[in-house]
Amino acid sequence: MKLADDATQGAEGAAAAPLSIDDVRAAAERLGERVRRTPALRCAALDELADAEIWLKAENLQHVGAFKARGALNALSRLDPALRARGVITYSSGNHAQAVAYAARAFGIPATIAMPIDAPKVKVAGVRALGAEIVFAGTTSDDRRKAALELAERTGAAIIEPFDHADTICGQGTATLELCAQVADATGGGGLDALVIPVGGGGLLAGACLVCEEEGIPVFTAEPANCDAFARSFEAGERVDVQPGPTIADGLKPVRIGALNWEIAARTVSGAFRVEDDELGLAMVRLLLAGKILVEPSGAAALAVALRRALPIQQAGASADVDDVEASADADADAEDSAGIEQVGAEEALSPEPGPARARRPRIGVLLSGGNVAPELVAELLSRYGGQV
Repeated sequence: MKLADDATQGAEGAAAAPLSIDDVRAAAERLGERVRRTPALRCAALDELADAEIWLKAENLQHVGAFKARGALNALSRLDPALRARGVITYSSGNHAQAVAYAARAFGIPATIAMPIDAPKVKVAGVRALGAEIVFAGTTSDDRRKAALELAERTGAAIIEPFDHADTICGQGTATLELCAQVADATGGGGLDALVIPVGGGGLLAGACLVCEEEGIPVFTAEPANCDAFARSFEAGERVDVQPGPTIADGLKPVRIGALNWEIAARTVSGAFRVEDDELGLAMVRLLLAGKILVEPSGAAALAVALRRALPIQQAGASADVDDVEASADADADAEDSAGIEQVGAEEALSPEPGPARARRPRIGVLLSGGNVAPELVAELLSRYGGQV
């Protein structure tokens, strides 16, 4: 089924010219105050577990509880006003659905969302509360996309692609752009030594890669072991389709990574990690109990990798010199005032230990992608993993 170019963002997301960090910067300027500048948080207990400085970008505090608001708002901002007035359509398992519903309400236009029949109730309720119409379609991203295409053909409304489009990618990239600036402000000009990104369709990943390519930051991915489309593609050197298996990370279940997303990520990503549901649940509970931060299991995937101490820089050890340590310590003392970096968790663990100067721990950025989780699942995971924290 082929749609006219003016009725959709573009099914495969092909860009007119190669994207770069400049496109992400333009998206950030375009979005302005439409999105929240979410905090970058630190938790001493998690630093100890990871033997690293873990810089948590709290996109669970973004509008609709997920980074997806960035891409949706950027995409709608870029639509021709006449086309936008017809309304918008998308397909999503939950967070992008809520993001498009939120963006459509902000622009005063209707939205129709194709969601899976097994979508979490909390996300279905969120979409409906924002005034969007829901059409349920199958259980895979292909099922949802087919339903969205049929709707667009009938109505002429624009499809807002959930991940495989330049406007979506650049909007999502603004989260990493902010994180890099926050770390630099808090460390006297320092930067991340690595960034870990949860990957589903790849919009957040591709946007992060555009930023990190310029900044020279190695990027690593995290995804459920039963839904490992990116890891398989990374190993094969080309996009590979998978049949998503069961996982508590309902936001990370694509059949394949997007075409444009893969093109960008394939040249930038340094490594791909699979995480088991037990790791996701434990990371989520540790973050909640130690850091007082609630995320959904998908949002804990990147943290699970960092806590495993699996990154090369964690295994090799830190390499900063004493000057780096002193600059970092001075900057950390003023972190809340200068950059919005906040310490969360046990107060007694926040002060640096006295004694001889030593090389600092590696700085690892972790994207907490979302926080839309059913209360019943939180209770279940707390019961299962709370005793291990």
